[in-house]
Amino acid sequence: MIIELILVGIFIGMMSGFFGVGGGMILVPILLVLGFDIKVAIGISIIQMVFSSLLGSYLNYKKGSLIIGEGIFVGFGGFVGGYIGAYVTEYISDTVLQFLFFGLLLFALFRLFFSENHEDDSQAKSLSKVLLFIIGLVIGIFAITLGIGGSIILTPLLVGLLHYPLKKAVSAGLFFVAFSSVAGMISRLTTGTIDFNNGLIVALASLLGVTLGIWMKDHVTSKKHKFLLLGLYVFALTMLMKKIFFS
Repeated sequence: MIIELILVGIFIGMMSGFFGVGGGMILVPILLVLGFDIKVAIGISIIQMVFSSLLGSYLNYKKGSLIIGEGIFVGFGGFVGGYIGAYVTEYISDTVLQFLFFGLLLFALFRLFFSENHEDDSQAKSLSKVLLFIIGLVIGIFAITLGIGGSIILTPLLVGLLHYPLKKAVSAGLFFVAFSSVAGMISRLTTGTIDFNNGLIVALASLLGVTLGIWMKDHVTSKKHKFLLLGLYVFALTMLMKKIFFS
């Protein structure tokens, strides 16, 4: 099982760096297939997200693709929401969690599919700091409840509604994950619902993956990047449907 978790960690880290996701949207379904309970899988996913999002955000900042700016207010909202979300998980059944996850992925897929490509941020819109905090708060609660970082909701919103260039939206999404996942892990530690042994194996392996993923992101066109991101959503939906309907 250790070898499988290391390979999964490297793969998830690459997905995290390349797509700006926490990795939970792929990691949770994979862990379910490997036989983990969904709430244990969510805990492992949160640990992995903390490691990959912090390193990934640092690398994106050094490369100039992460402009913190207004993102800090969304991030603070995500931190508060992530802390609350970890407690919410304890009161929701596994079946409800799986269907919520399915609906979230489906929403993100369609939101991203119908969004236009923006090559620069000259058309990017701005929102009030309070509204940005509220957006982060809501996404943080919903995301950490499902063991994901929240960027699969935030990135399509940044691209489709606020007209962010895809690669900058991806970097901002991973930055948001750093806030929501740290809060989620702190909250989970107080409830004792995190499998640290397996979580650290996946998390440490993901550090190599996220470095490779960010390098790949910087060497692909925005059009191809969007196409591959859509493929990622379809892959996650397929794995989750297999678990829900055919297990």
